[in-house]
Order: sequence, then C-alpha cells, then structure tokens
Amino acid sequence: MKSIKIFGLLFVSFITKAQTEKNVDQQSMLWTRYFNQLTINNRWSIHTEFDNRLFINPVEENLFVIRVQGHYKINNNIEVGAGYSYFNVATQDPEITNDFKTPEHRIQQYINWKQDLSSNILLLQRFQVEERFIHNANKEELLSGSTFYWRFRYRIQGEFSCWKKEQQYLKSIVYGEIMINAGENVIKNTFDQNRFYASVQYGINKNIALELGYLKSFQKRASGVDYYDRDIIRFTFYHKIKLKEKHKEVLN
Repeated sequence: MKSIKIFGLLFVSFITKAQTEKNVDQQSMLWTRYFNQLTINNRWSIHTEFDNRLFINPVEENLFVIRVQGHYKINNNIEVGAGYSYFNVATQDPEITNDFKTPEHRIQQYINWKQDLSSNILLLQRFQVEERFIHNANKEELLSGSTFYWRFRYRIQGEFSCWKKEQQYLKSIVYGEIMINAGENVIKNTFDQNRFYASVQYGINKNIALELGYLKSFQKRASGVDYYDRDIIRFTFYHKIKLKEKHKEVLN
C-alpha cells in the first residue's frame, strides 16, 4: 500500500504543476481499437492492436497505430512483455493539416503486477519503458533522420466485477497513468502527460468483449508552456484466440 500512496502523491504533484500553465488547447476525440490476444500456451501469448484516433470537432484524422507484443506469464500475479509499435501521425491539431504523415517507430518493455483485493475487486499496476524514434519533419515535409526519446509510464488500475453469469460478465474499470520523457532531446517537457480513464466492459462470451469508456488526457508539448487537454471517448473490441484449444479440437 505504501507504493500506491507514493505514486498517488506523484500524480497530484504533476497535475498541480501542469495545471498552473494557461496555454491549453482543448480537444475532443474518438479512439476505436481492435485488441487481439492470441494465447499460445499457459505462459506465452501475443497481443496485437489496431487503434484509430480521430478528432471530433472538426472531424479529422489524428493517427493510426499498429502494436504487436509478446507476453509472458511468470506466475498468477506477475507478467512481462515486450513489443513494437508503428504510429502514423496525421496531425495533433485538427485545425492544422499537412499533406504528409509523420511515422514513429516505438519499442516497449513492460511488467504487470496484479492483486486480488476481494472477490470482486482486482488491482493492477504496470510499469512500461518506451524507446521512441520519431521521424524528423517540419510544417511542410518529412526530413531525413529521426529523433530519439525515452518515455517511462506507470499505471495503476482497479477492476470491479458488477455481474457474472457463465461465460458472460460486466465490469467497470478505472485507472490513472503518468508518463515521463527522458533523453538528451527532452528540454522543456520532462513531464509528458497524465491520463485518467473510466469504462464499462461487457463480456459477450469467453472470446469476445466490448468496452466503452471516457479518457481524460492532459499533455505538455515540447514548448514547455503549451498543453493539450483532451476529452476522449474510447471503444475497444477484445478478441481472444487460444491455439491450445484449437489444437485439441483438431486432434479430436
């Protein structure tokens, strides 16, 4: 519990610092995501995501993400993983559009820890490290080379079971996450962003679930004095595939 209190204080301190600045750009967005979990065996799985993000007012493409991660289960409480993400960024401001899109290649490693607080409450924590390679660009075109950044992320999440019957379920999810930039190219935005999320997830069967939630993102830009304050509606389609079960069915 001490770790939770410490990170809670960190959240408060960074939020207080961020909100003292006045140059804030308010944005509304819609994120839609397909998340596939391919289970190989009791230890290994592959997680694949396709994520599309749009500005709502005006309607404009923000970015598209493809993410692939290998996931290893050490025990019932601790999991680790690593993977690669490709970001194709159209614009960060719906009022400013370009004739090109900026690629970002990202490598990430993470560790997940979970704890059952009761029969209906699950606590999850994740620490993630990202190596980001953002293609150089100006306002008119892509330039040669890329710029490297480190980013460190910590997320604490609570899941609350509301209802469960056979293979169907309903649960609510709440989390907070903080992100910190690092590296020689980071000058004025060591604090990157904090996120707060609340959602409801409905499990249709053992393989498919739907989630609808609200995400609040407050992000500092490279200038150090400008911020994005984003209100985001997020929809996720979860799809599980178990190779082990499929293999058994073939043998039968």
